[in-house]
Order: sequence, then structure tokens, then C-alpha cells
Amino acid sequence: QVRLVESGGGSVQAGGSLRLSCAASGDGICMRTMDWYRQIPGKERDLVAAITSGGSTNYADSVKGRFTISRDNTNDTVYLEMNSLKPDDTAVYYCHAEIDYHCSGYVILAWGQGTQVTVSS
Repeated sequence: QVRLVESGGGSVQAGGSLRLSCAASGDGICMRTMDWYRQIPGKERDLVAAITSGGSTNYADSVKGRFTISRDNTNDTVYLEMNSLKPDDTAVYYCHAEIDYHCSGYVILAWGQGTQVTVSS
């Protein structure tokens, strides 16, 4: 079984920064695209940032220029550096990954349990 565990969430004031981490654990891990999503209660879960195995990135317009996604392929970990945080960034942030099981071509999808980010004005 593959699990994704997020960490680094918390409460900050507007203008502050947080760094989220998501580490994959289990056997057969061969990472492909990794993403960060966020969700406000009662609303859809939206993509925040994504990074491919080759390092190509994509960001939601609302976070572009403020957030940076990166990955450590050696440790199967993805990060989200969040700067200049706004109250509108308040949400539960979820890690998502495409995993090629044992690099065999069989791709599975995994979700983390989520970590709360709260930004006060």
C-alpha cells in the first residue's frame, strides 16, 4: 500500500509563509506527476500546482508568483512553498500523486489525508 502524508500546515497571518511537504511511503514507488490541491468546505477541490517527473510546473492563476512547487525524487517528496499568503488561501491542502508501480507501466493514483492552512487578516 502506498500512502501520502502531508505536513507543514498551520495558522499564519496575511503576508506570511508556509512550506508544505508530502512524502510518499510504501513499496513499488516510482513517482510521476505530483500535485497539490485545496478545498474549502462546500466547494470543489481545486488544483493549486503540479509538477511532472521532468520538472515542468503548472499553477492556478490565484497562486502564480506566490507559490512554488518542487520535488525531491530521491526521497519521493513534493513541496509547496507558499509566500505572501492571503486569507483566500485558507483551505485544506491535499497532496496527489501519480505512481508507476515498480516502474512497470501500471499507474495508480494516491491522495494524502490533507493538512489545514489558515490565513488570518
